[in-house]
Amino acid sequence: MSSEDTVLFREVQRFDQWWLWLLVFISTSMMWYGAIQQLVFGRPFGENPASDTEMSLLLVIFGVILPLFMYSLKLITEVRQDGLYIRFYPFHFSYRRYPYESIASYKIRVYSPLKEYGGWGIRYGSKGRAYNVSGDRGVQLEFNDGKNLLIGSQKPEEMERCMHIAMRR
Repeated sequence: MSSEDTVLFREVQRFDQWWLWLLVFISTSMMWYGAIQQLVFGRPFGENPASDTEMSLLLVIFGVILPLFMYSLKLITEVRQDGLYIRFYPFHFSYRRYPYESIASYKIRVYSPLKEYGGWGIRYGSKGRAYNVSGDRGVQLEFNDGKNLLIGSQKPEEMERCMHIAMRR
């Protein structure tokens, strides 16, 4: 590993909000219940039941793929010697690199995910783009071209401190 690849800060965040997992659990449980009722016991599920083929497909999508997909989501932030690296798995196949030369300023700030960006994930709002998973704190970057990027973090002070160290070198 070269000195440019040295990771000064690494944070892996997942969607761990209880209410989100409650919604996933409820929808997954309902799907499994309906599929078992219809496919195993032969009792059509609902007032306008899906065919057995459709029910099987719905079970795979909402009973298996959805919870696995939600579990796989994660935001990885790394501060390295040569720049800031972001990966929102599984949407990014590789890291997005933001070289320090392109960053005009950065600061820790409190934000409103819903009001400013319309929620969590990879978001676009009136104040620029955001990568956030949970919480309301992060590091706001302003680039030389005037664009903004907010990176949500559970450890914004540590992230900012490591960026400061890396940018001074």
